[in-house]
Amino acid sequence: MKKNFIVFLAILCNSSLSAQNDTLIKWNIQVKHIRDSLFELTANTTIPKGWHLYGKNPSQELEGIKFIFDYENVQSRNPVQVNRTAEKINDPAFKNEEINVYTGTIKAIQQLKINGVIPSALRGSISAFLGRNDEFLTAEQSFEVAIAGGGKTSADSQRIRISSVDITQPLANCVESGSPDDSLWTVFFLGLFGGLIALLTPCVFPMIPVTVSFFTRRSGTGGQSMRNGALYGFFIFVIYTLISLPFHLIGNADPGIFNTIATNSTLNIIFFLVFIAFALSFFGFFEITLPSHIAGKADSRSNLESLGGIFFMALTLVIVSFSCTGVILGSLLVGYLKNGAWPLTAGLSGFGLALALPFAVFAVFPGWLKSIPKSGGWLDIIKKCLAFIELGLAFKFLSNADLVMHWGLLKREVFIGIWILVSIGLTLYLFGAFRLPHDAKGMKIGTGRKIAGIFTTLFTFYLIPGITQTPYANLHLLSGFPPPLNYSIYGKDNVRGKGLEANVINDYEAALQLAKEQNKLLLIDFTGWACVNCRKMEENVWTKPEVYNYIRNNFILVSLYVDDRQKLPVEQRTTYTKKDGSKKNIETNGDKWATFEEENFIQASQPLYVILDNNEKLINHPVGYTPNAKEYREWLQCGIETSEAKK
Repeated sequence: MKKNFIVFLAILCNSSLSAQNDTLIKWNIQVKHIRDSLFELTANTTIPKGWHLYGKNPSQELEGIKFIFDYENVQSRNPVQVNRTAEKINDPAFKNEEINVYTGTIKAIQQLKINGVIPSALRGSISAFLGRNDEFLTAEQSFEVAIAGGGKTSADSQRIRISSVDITQPLANCVESGSPDDSLWTVFFLGLFGGLIALLTPCVFPMIPVTVSFFTRRSGTGGQSMRNGALYGFFIFVIYTLISLPFHLIGNADPGIFNTIATNSTLNIIFFLVFIAFALSFFGFFEITLPSHIAGKADSRSNLESLGGIFFMALTLVIVSFSCTGVILGSLLVGYLKNGAWPLTAGLSGFGLALALPFAVFAVFPGWLKSIPKSGGWLDIIKKCLAFIELGLAFKFLSNADLVMHWGLLKREVFIGIWILVSIGLTLYLFGAFRLPHDAKGMKIGTGRKIAGIFTTLFTFYLIPGITQTPYANLHLLSGFPPPLNYSIYGKDNVRGKGLEANVINDYEAALQLAKEQNKLLLIDFTGWACVNCRKMEENVWTKPEVYNYIRNNFILVSLYVDDRQKLPVEQRTTYTKKDGSKKNIETNGDKWATFEEENFIQASQPLYVILDNNEKLINHPVGYTPNAKEYREWLQCGIETSEAKK
C-alpha cells in the first residue's frame, strides 16, 4: 500500500511534466492482420539517453507498457510482449530496490481480437512509466492506425458538413440573426444576461440553502458578514473569469465542451449523491464538516483558513452550476471564440458577476437573520423545508444521467411520483405530523407555516395527474424539469405520446430522403435529453394546435440529440476534421449531431431550429428558444412562404 502511494505521489508531483511526453518518447505503431479476427499490434520507440522505461514489476505494482483501445469489440489476447529481456537496476525512485527496466530501442507487441465489424482504423492509446535517477513520470500517446481491408465508414452516416448551407445567406431575412457584435462590452453584457437566466435554473437554486448553511456557522459581527459575503462573490467572479484562461493558452477549443460537461453521466450522478447528502444534512441527520484539524483552523480568526473555506464554497457553486449553465456558456463559446479568447473572457466575467452578486447577498443574509430578535427555531425550519426541495431537485441530476444514457430508470411518471412523495413529506412536516432531528417537542405551528403547508398541498394535487394517462398529465408549469412526455412508462400507447415528439425522426439523412419523397421542407430540431428549454418548447409550444398542425402538414421534423451518449456502431466511428483544421473524435450520436450543428450553423445551444429545403438550402435564419407560440408560428410560416415563392 505504501509503494502504491509512492507511485501515485510521484505521478501527481510530475504531472506538470506531462507536456514533455510529446517530445520525450514517440511510438511508431503498426497493425498486421494475422488471420480471421486476429491482429498483431507493434509499437517501436527509442528511449532517450539517461532515461529508462519501466517493465513489469509486480512487487511495485507497475504494469509496464499498456495498450488501451477505444472500441469495446477489441480485446487483448495476452499480455504485452517486449522483444528483449528487461535490465535490472537499483532504482533511487524506489529506495534502490531492484527494478525491471528497458533502455535504448525496444518493440512492444500486443495480439488482439476484433469481434464483429472490423473498423477501418484502430484507435487507442499506449502508456508507460519513465524514470531517471529519482524522477518518475508517465508517458501516454494516442494513436490511430489504419487497418487494411477494414470496414469503410458510410458516407451518408458520417456526412457532417453540408456544402450548400451558407449561414450568412438564407433565402429569406424575415427573422434577423446576423453575426455577434465583436465589442467586448457587448459580450460582457450578454454574459451578464446569461448569468441572470442561470439563476433560475434547477442546478443553481439548490446552492442557496448550501450557502445559507455554510455562512450561518461563520457569520459573526456585521462587518465580518459583509466581508465574507464580498469575498464569496469575488471568488465566484474570479473563478468564472479564470475558466477562460486555458483558451488563451491552447488556441482552438471544442465549442461543445461545456455541454459535454453538463451532460456527463458520471458528473450528474456525483451531483445527485452530493445533493442527497446535503439534503440529509439539512434534515439534521448529520453535519457536513471539514476534518477536525482543518475545521479548527477554519473557525479561528486566521485570514488564510477563512479564505480557503470561502474559496472552496465558491468553487463548489461553479462546478455544480455547470450542469445547467453549460449550454448557455457553450453558446457563448461557439459564437465568439473564433475572434480569440478575450471575448470569451469578457462573457464569462459577465456571467460570473451575475451569479456572484446575489450569492454574495445570500452569504451575508445569515448574519442579518442572527441579528433579528427572538428568531427562535424558525430559521432551522426554513433550512429543513429547503432540504425537501433539495431532495426533489437532486433527482434532476439522476434524470439527466438516465436520459443521456438511456437506462430507463426514471421514466417521467416515476420522476413525478418521487416528487409527489417529497411534496407529501414536506406538507406533513409543515403541519407538524412528524418531527425531524433537533426539532423541539410541542413546537407551535405558526400561521406562516400553515400557509406554506396549504401551498405544498395544492402543489401535491397539481402533480398527481402527471402520473396518469389523462390529457391533464402535461404539467405545463414544470416543463423541462421532469423527463419528456415521450419518455413514459406507458410507452407510445400513452395519449400524450401522439404528438409531434412521437412521430419525429432522429436521423438527418432519413429525414432528408422523406422530405424529398413528400416534397416538404425539413425542420431540424437540435435538442438534448437534458435540455430544459427544449422540453418547454415541446410541451408548451408544439402542443398548440396552430403550431402542431402547421408542422405536421408542412414539414418533416427531425430531432437531433446533441447529448446522446449512445455509442455509434464501430464502423461509423471516425475522426472528423473540422473547418478550422482541428480534429474531433466522433464516438456517439451526440458527438455527431453536436458537430453537425457547430460546423453548419455556428451554434452550440439548444434548442436550435433550422429550416432547409430539399436541396439543403437555408430558408431563413435559425431561431432558438421561442416560448411565444405566435412568434414561432410566424417563423415557420416565413419558411413556407419563402419556399413557395422560390418555386
